[in-house]
Amino acid sequence: MISFLNVNKSFRLRGGGRSDVLRDATVTIPSGEVVALLGRNGAGKSTTLRIIAGTQDVDSGTVLRTGTISWPIGFAGSFHGDLTGAQNTRFVARIYGVDTDELLAFVKDFSELGRYFDEPFRTYSSGMRARLAFGVSMGVPFDTYLVDEVTTVGDTNFRRKCNEIFSTRLADAGAIVVSHSEAMISDICSCGVVLDGGKMQFFDNISEALKRHNANMERSVA
Repeated sequence: MISFLNVNKSFRLRGGGRSDVLRDATVTIPSGEVVALLGRNGAGKSTTLRIIAGTQDVDSGTVLRTGTISWPIGFAGSFHGDLTGAQNTRFVARIYGVDTDELLAFVKDFSELGRYFDEPFRTYSSGMRARLAFGVSMGVPFDTYLVDEVTTVGDTNFRRKCNEIFSTRLADAGAIVVSHSEAMISDICSCGVVLDGGKMQFFDNISEALKRHNANMERSVA
């Protein structure tokens, strides 16, 4: 369960003033569900994911979390450039208390990096970085996974493999998903949270969440 209690978050704008991401947000996201996080560009979806992960502070209010929560899946920003893929994987295993040898074997097989698994991370292409990051993300078990457009990385075969392993993980866990693919959201999500103008609203039916989100999008165009 993830609960927002009177949460406020805003950012200063370069030209002056402030942009509200969340205004007095009070919402409870249930455990074990696959939840879509919906909102137009700039509504604060990525910021909200970081708040849930605990890497972004709020201005006021409280965020309560139960169970273990992942970093945003596929995020490679915390990998050290001078360490190899294998060394970065070992470091993550120690931090999260999982078996180092098991995680190494899983990531090496999943990422298909071959000899580059033992090369410095800074030498990786963007596609190689995505393969390593997703492999590490899927190799560490969590109660709730945070997903920010992760299935768009890699070629067709790798995206298929990502989808398959992610579906396996969701058999025993929940997720909060940001995606521009309405088809994907309808397929894997059971409920949704809609962000709009600093407001945060939970819908226990994904169809109703998408309906509200699409109405918000049409209003913004008009």
